[in-house]
Amino acid sequence: MKPFRYERPDTVGEAVALVAGDPGAVFVAGGTNLFDHLKLGIIRPRLLVDVTGLPLDGIEVLPDGGVRVGATVRNADLAAHPEVRGRCPLVPQALLAGASPQVRNMATLAGNLMQRTRCPYFLNPETRCNKRLPGSGCSAMETDGEHMAVLGASESCAAVHPSDLAVALCAVDAVVCVRGAGGGTRRVPVTSLYRLPGHRPELDTVLEHGELVTAVELPALPMAARSGYRKVGARASFSFALVSVAVAVDREGETIRDARIALGGIATTPWRARRAEAVLRGAPATSDRFAAAAREELSAARTLRANAYKVALVRDTLVAALTDLCGDG
Repeated sequence: MKPFRYERPDTVGEAVALVAGDPGAVFVAGGTNLFDHLKLGIIRPRLLVDVTGLPLDGIEVLPDGGVRVGATVRNADLAAHPEVRGRCPLVPQALLAGASPQVRNMATLAGNLMQRTRCPYFLNPETRCNKRLPGSGCSAMETDGEHMAVLGASESCAAVHPSDLAVALCAVDAVVCVRGAGGGTRRVPVTSLYRLPGHRPELDTVLEHGELVTAVELPALPMAARSGYRKVGARASFSFALVSVAVAVDREGETIRDARIALGGIATTPWRARRAEAVLRGAPATSDRFAAAAREELSAARTLRANAYKVALVRDTLVAALTDLCGDG
């Protein structure tokens, strides 16, 4: 492992200045993703800036009924928080669907959102990966692509996004609060946080170097109280999603007034299913309509040799998730 310097700043401004001032610096909190990359030699930072001592670990209900969650809140604490469980149940469901209790006790909210792909080619320095080494090629395109994305991929990259939590937050229009080197704070919707790979797959998000996530705000969205997260993986625990579905619905009688849907495990980013939402709005809450919504969203899917199963799997998972929340009218 390459030697690095370690700093533990006292203020957010100091942390941001340290990273912004050094292209070889990175933030670290729980480190559950970063330390793996250090050991594998995927990254070789000159400086680690530890943000766990900063006052970013609170959860508060906002005057408008939303919830503000600090960036260093542990995933286990967020999953157990009564206000979050009552106002937005798909968030704790997504957290509990991922990792293990030990990892959730270490991992933080911001770290979860900023984790990088678990694509086996990205994690293996002996293979070609445009996300790890721009311009080197994509080994996934030369294989069967069993676990690769069917939505949002490009010729440069088909790696899926790994976060369960990010999918849930996309479905409820959560907003990320970011502090930059200039001292100001900007707000980025989670739906706009992640970049499609295009020809620059090494750029995962829209954040600039040195920008620090300080909090995530869950909006006061009444329909979020009627929400759920369903995940299909190779195992029941400590397994990344083959497909996942986050759903929130507003139903009046047998009619769906509104729906918010995000998909995971099938795309290069947490995927907001706006086409499916449009099919559901004002429609009857029936299994036929749920299936039609899934077909519309997946009409743009592009498969490799061995990942076509994901199209059928996410369709069935979405229908099951909607049926859980709405029933079949």
